[in-house]
Amino acid sequence: MKTQFLFLLLFTLTALQAQVLINPIEAMQEAYDINATVTKKNVLLSKKRVANIQKSAKIKLKTKIYRIFTAKKDDKVLGYGVLVSKKVRSKNAVVLYFIKDAQLQGIEVIAFNEAMEYIPTKRWNEQFEQIPTSKMLQLNRDIPSISGATMSARSVVEGSRIAFGVYNELLGGK
Repeated sequence: MKTQFLFLLLFTLTALQAQVLINPIEAMQEAYDINATVTKKNVLLSKKRVANIQKSAKIKLKTKIYRIFTAKKDDKVLGYGVLVSKKVRSKNAVVLYFIKDAQLQGIEVIAFNEAMEYIPTKRWNEQFEQIPTSKMLQLNRDIPSISGATMSARSVVEGSRIAFGVYNELLGGK
């Protein structure tokens, strides 16, 4: 009984620390069209797809489950969003990668559970525009690091490779 209470207390305190910055559906509407209909789908990747994504992204996946958002208006797909959660230091950051026609349109930090001083700035995030999903970004080569927030920058760049891999594997041919 005490163990269950401690687990519940720990879970509650952890949830209270989470810094949710924006709802992913609102972020999709802001990125594509405020009047767009946004749907979400959880995808469980097969072993083969995990292997393909890991090979193309050159990073080991920590999960097989990803959430993909689709923005539509008048039955026309405006774009997709791939939600990626990555550990920064000891806690996770959740980033939504906006992709349309095999091009990264931008990113939005959805939740950031580390100290807010380590969150990437809007200006730094603007570098993630008009990048083909075939280009697997590298920190300090394609995207400069952030002074004082290198781990945050690494997390976002590695997350982009995962998002590109998920998009290319699941949606690239559509």
